[in-house]
Amino acid sequence: MANNTGSFQDFLLNNSPQIDFSSFIISLVLAAILSYILSKLYVRYGAAISNRKKFADNFVLITTTTTLIISVVKSSLALSLGLVGALSIVRFRAAIKEPEELAFLFLAIAIGLGLGANQILITLAAFVIISLIIYGRHFSHRKEENSNLYLTISGKLSKEVTLRKIVEILKRYSSSLHLKRFDKTDDDVLEASFLVDLDSFDKLEKIKDSLESLSKSIKISYLDKVGIYH
Repeated sequence: MANNTGSFQDFLLNNSPQIDFSSFIISLVLAAILSYILSKLYVRYGAAISNRKKFADNFVLITTTTTLIISVVKSSLALSLGLVGALSIVRFRAAIKEPEELAFLFLAIAIGLGLGANQILITLAAFVIISLIIYGRHFSHRKEENSNLYLTISGKLSKEVTLRKIVEILKRYSSSLHLKRFDKTDDDVLEASFLVDLDSFDKLEKIKDSLESLSKSIKISYLDKVGIYH
């Protein structure tokens, strides 16, 4: 038994082939390039309401770091086992607000995994196909993307302030309306995010006045994607 344990320990210590430096540099450069392209795709074709550019700035660092980790641990079984132990201790917590952010984050990590494992052709082929899917999805959602204003409304719920009344006001002045997010806290404070289509600045003013007539405590936030006032 002692001999078997010693042999296994020797196997772990000696099973560490050298990493080909030129292949590692190629994989790292490709990881940086592909993740940069991915960040541009996310900023251009993403549908998240949050700051897409700020979130996409992390893709290059995440992908290249993943490539480095996989390139190192794949050469040694001992390092691979050590990585499992390290991941059981480290807790990664990110403020992911929308599923789309998580999907792009996993894609950035997947690119790093593929290139770190030296699966360059498969990773490149998958990236091209997924990029085409992202591009095609943009046109399939073009109708929704025509909506030009992100409108966030928050306030304390009451008889005068309800989600139904807010929706009725928005429908009255907008040609299209999409409820993107709705939150209600324990102290009856609501926050709702809408994607609306307005064809004039006057209608935006009417929405603001109508909402404020319900309650002066209502807070309104505007984010214009296309521009209704020039």
